[in-house]
Amino acid sequence: MTSFIHIFILLPIVGFLISLLIPARKEGIISGVAFGTVGLHLASTIGFLGYWLFNGQPVLNIKDIVLFKSIGYEFFIDFCFDKIAATYLFVGSFLTFLVTIYSRYYLHRESGYKRFFNTILFFYVGYNTAILSGNLETLFIGWEILGISSFLLIAFYRDRYLPVKNAVKVFSIYRIGDVGLILAMWMSHHLFHENITFLKLSNYELVHEHLQSHTWIGVFISVMILISAAAKSAQLPFSSWLPRAMEGPTPSTAIFYGSLSVHLGVFLLLRTYPFWEHQLSVRILIALLGLFTAVITTGIARVQSSVKSQIAYASIAQIGLIFIEVAAGFEMLAMFHFAGNAFLRTYQLLVSPSVVSYLIREQFYNFSPRERSIEDFFPKKLEYTLYTLSVKEWNLDSFMYQYLWNPLKWAGNKMNFLTVNRVLIFFIPTYLIGMISLYYEDMIPANIHVYLPIFFSIIGLLMVLKSFTERKKARMSWILVILNHFWIALSISFNEHFTLDHTFLYLSGIIVAGGLGYICLNTLKSLEGNIDLDQFHGHSYKHPKLAFIFLMACLGVSGFPITPTFIGEDLIFSHIHENQAILAFSISLSFIIDGLAIIRIYARIFLGPHVKSVYETAYRSS
Repeated sequence: MTSFIHIFILLPIVGFLISLLIPARKEGIISGVAFGTVGLHLASTIGFLGYWLFNGQPVLNIKDIVLFKSIGYEFFIDFCFDKIAATYLFVGSFLTFLVTIYSRYYLHRESGYKRFFNTILFFYVGYNTAILSGNLETLFIGWEILGISSFLLIAFYRDRYLPVKNAVKVFSIYRIGDVGLILAMWMSHHLFHENITFLKLSNYELVHEHLQSHTWIGVFISVMILISAAAKSAQLPFSSWLPRAMEGPTPSTAIFYGSLSVHLGVFLLLRTYPFWEHQLSVRILIALLGLFTAVITTGIARVQSSVKSQIAYASIAQIGLIFIEVAAGFEMLAMFHFAGNAFLRTYQLLVSPSVVSYLIREQFYNFSPRERSIEDFFPKKLEYTLYTLSVKEWNLDSFMYQYLWNPLKWAGNKMNFLTVNRVLIFFIPTYLIGMISLYYEDMIPANIHVYLPIFFSIIGLLMVLKSFTERKKARMSWILVILNHFWIALSISFNEHFTLDHTFLYLSGIIVAGGLGYICLNTLKSLEGNIDLDQFHGHSYKHPKLAFIFLMACLGVSGFPITPTFIGEDLIFSHIHENQAILAFSISLSFIIDGLAIIRIYARIFLGPHVKSVYETAYRSS
């Protein structure tokens, strides 16, 4: 029975790899491979679920592959199948099958036809990995794949300004969720002293024994899980990203932001429910977050002029209610609610183009005045205030900019004096001093040694801040991102004694991907001349192969699961002690900004309207 779980993971991978090899002009074969892959997956799912139900719904758990093992640390792939996975697997396979059929004809003769189906199959790989995961590390692999495929689908119309801009905006929110999950893994390693599986989390005695003397650690892990879930499911204060994600094609909008990807936050809460079940404060916090989100986004949905934005905010409101159900312990109700909301939003989004054209004609002949609503019974001042706030989407975008991104940009702009030469003149001697100090570590006074990890991590943070705000030199921005990782490695080396293979594992992917990315930027500079970061250049139109190679380099440097750096990032956090909050915060903030700086370089250079006016200029929005 357990071998079927491997089939559910391998089928989309095989389909994705085959689709990459098919020429772009062969539309029928491309869509046929996607249709066959997803159709076979759906048939396998239905057959397996029937067999699983007939055998009494056993909980299946497979410890699959140990990717890295050292003293006190083990990174392994683990898969789990139970009623939560069964629900998400059936809903996901059925809706992906419907959307694949729909897309075969909807996207006929689109220039990005092959790219769309490649990305959909890649998304499906990530979705199945996430929902069948048996521990946080495996879940994080699927979580990361969903994040990058989401970025690629929002920026599908990559020759237009707004889709690319909104893709970067959505990715920035996803990055916050990624780091929340990393911090939850970090602290859970210290709490359980192992890579804990979801099956073990359902053991009440084990969880209670560890939380009894570590209450605040338990609360911290739960809050990090909640932040990740809220970012992924567009709950407050992250709600504004979901309507911005509607810039992609209608089919991908339906499957991503109407049904599957947006409900991954709910999945995370359901999976970790046994851990925070007895933490009353956390349950109240989740319920209040869901309640406020449901109330506020319902009001926003009622005043939207765009049908897709209206559906997006209505979906967010329903997910807020699902958060309340999960917090109240109504697991079955939450899963039914998820399935119902997913099917409804997919249907609404797929028919939205037809509905809009129908209503435009209908309103000329059958106009009916608006019926009285509950707001009409409010005092006029309150009614108008709520209406104005809802039209402005409660200034959620402004809130994120004012309290998160603008302070980071302000800090980065204070380092405008840095140039490539100055960075290298500062970095090489200082880093050599750091390496020599590490060799003679025993000679450093204890009262100085304790601050060195924080000092070196802050140097790395400052470098990546400068990279994030750099408006001109793309190569310098790229170099600063690479150097940030070297400072983090040095910082952790001072923090705890461990073998060099840990550092090598972390930096190996950075060195290879970083070097590859720099070669791509140098090549493009010699071909095009200007690659400054003050505008979109759209060079993927003329240099698609170079754009693909550079995207791979970006993924490698940002810790995507294609290089050892992915394991290295988790390994780095395992060497930060539970009482070192400042160090953990500094490095996690570096990882957030690191990902944003990298995806910004890629978007500015290769996406957006082409910088040369000899090429056709697309519409600003899709």
